[in-house]
Amino acid sequence: MVTIDIVPAISTCIKALRLAGVPLENAQIQTDLLVEAELRGRASHGLQRLPRIIQRIANGVADPETTGVAQWKGTALLEVDGCHGLGPVVAFSALKQISARARETGVATATVSNCNHIGMLALYAQRIAEQGQILIAMTTSEALVHPWGGRKALIGTNPIAIGVPALPTPFVLDMATSLVSMGQIHDYANRDQPLQPGWALDIHGEPTLDAKAARDGAIAPFGDAKGYALGLAIEVLVAGLTGSALGTDVKGTLDNHQPCNKGDVFIVLQPAHNAAQAISAYLDAIRQCEPTRADRPVLVPGDRAEVVRRNSLANGVRLPVDIWKQIQAYAGEK
Repeated sequence: MVTIDIVPAISTCIKALRLAGVPLENAQIQTDLLVEAELRGRASHGLQRLPRIIQRIANGVADPETTGVAQWKGTALLEVDGCHGLGPVVAFSALKQISARARETGVATATVSNCNHIGMLALYAQRIAEQGQILIAMTTSEALVHPWGGRKALIGTNPIAIGVPALPTPFVLDMATSLVSMGQIHDYANRDQPLQPGWALDIHGEPTLDAKAARDGAIAPFGDAKGYALGLAIEVLVAGLTGSALGTDVKGTLDNHQPCNKGDVFIVLQPAHNAAQAISAYLDAIRQCEPTRADRPVLVPGDRAEVVRRNSLANGVRLPVDIWKQIQAYAGEK
């Protein structure tokens, strides 16, 4: 492992993307998403994904320039063809449009297809909530999760994020419907760390602690049958709205050569007047709840990530040496 300060990490990542043919603004957007994930301790969605993004550009399955093509269907529904653009670039372009429309209509939705991996949903939820609006975001993935009671991966990890304005920071929930993400499995494999019991099955449908074996197997749904049901609901909801692929037909977020055919849905809503004040007081009351353990205070979603982020900003982020060397090589620094 190697510790990298944030400023040189940002500079190197932008340089690598620029050399891959990504325009400066798009390179900054993509880097921002990857670095923010790393800062918050979400290595699964962080800089380990940059080499694959660059490889996808080189292989012609990711367009470094496009922001997608958007068309309004009625007053409040924006259909976006991502045109195989970089995920965060297409997503933030769509959010900008529906955010402005929601200020007029109260709610606006973007359905996104043919777009590359959009990464950590928390950042989208935070950015919309910081500007005084509510965001609900959902996305699908390759079939990586086994149905409850099943032995084969048939459902995506299918994250959902919710951002709501509050002070001093917005309420931000970002959770996969799997027990862990496949990116986290890859991160454990890169670090040669064993998995926790119950996280995954191997290719034969047997429980495994070997992260490398789990990459070819299946992840467990969180919360047993409830997580399975929620993940399945998101899968069919997103596909129903975007026309994207389902289950084992979904490709393109974990490889470097297939077009990405998952779907994304963003819903922006205008909150009630002065709701943020009451929400902020309520969240503070939850934080002040007497904990069952004195050394483990009660937190709300996003609190732990903010603490990790502050520490990372001060002390840098830790990456596997080979991942950082790959990024440096793509940036022409090695």
